[in-house]
Amino acid sequence: MSFLELRRVSKSYGAGPTLVRAIEDVDLAVERGSLIAVMGPSGSGKSTLLTIAGSLEEPTSGEVLIDGASIQAMSRNDRARLRRRTIGYVFQDFNLLAGLTAVENVSLPLELDGLSAKKARAAGMAALEGLGLADRATHFPDELSGGERQRVAIARAVVGERHLLLADEPSGALDSTNGEAVMRLMLAACKRGVAAVVVTHDAQLASWADRVVFLRDGRIVDQTVPPPSPESFLEESSPSSPHR
Repeated sequence: MSFLELRRVSKSYGAGPTLVRAIEDVDLAVERGSLIAVMGPSGSGKSTLLTIAGSLEEPTSGEVLIDGASIQAMSRNDRARLRRRTIGYVFQDFNLLAGLTAVENVSLPLELDGLSAKKARAAGMAALEGLGLADRATHFPDELSGGERQRVAIARAVVGERHLLLADEPSGALDSTNGEAVMRLMLAACKRGVAAVVVTHDAQLASWADRVVFLRDGRIVDQTVPPPSPESFLEESSPSSPHR
C-alpha cells in the first residue's frame, strides 16, 4: 500500500475572473522507500502539491491519505501531531527560528514530541554532522550562510523517525559538494523505508529518483523512470554505492 496517496486532488484560489487553478485532478501514489521527483516550469503547481501533501494546505477537492488515513478526516490537533511526528518538510525559505541555534532548530520537533532534551540534541547533532555542520551547531541562523541555513533545514526534516519527507528545491542554495550530502541523506532515509517527494529543477538530482513526475499547468502530464546514471556525482564519489 502507498504511504502517501493523492486522489483527484485539485486546488484553486480566488473566484470568477480571478480564479487560479494551481493543481487539477492530481493522482499520485508514493510507496515506502521510494523517492519521487516532481519537475515542471515555474507556476506549474509543484510547491502547491507539496504543501497539500504535507497537510499545510487544504485541497479544494479530492483526498490526501497518509499511511491509509485521510488527512481531511483528522482534527487540527491530529494533523499537527502528524506533521510533527511523521512528516519532514524542507521549505524554500528555510523557516528556521531566528532565536534558536542550528542544533536547537533541528532538535526542536523531537523535543516538542516528548523526547528528552539530551536525546533530542544528540539526534540533532548527528543530523548536522551528516551534512558537515557540526562546527556550526551553536550558531544562530543569521550567523550562517544561505547554503548552511539550507542544510540546517534539511537536517531538521530528516531527524528522528520521520516516514514522509517533502522537499522543495532542497539543493537550490547549495554547491555540488553539499548537494551530494543532501542526496546521501535523502537516499539513506529512503533505504530506511521513508517515502520522499522532491520538487526540483535539477535534472541531475531528479535522475536519482525512482520516478520523475512532470507537472504543467497544474496537471501531471508525464511520468518516467530514469535510467541508472553512472555519471551521477553520487556514483562518482561512492563507487560502492548500488545503482538505483
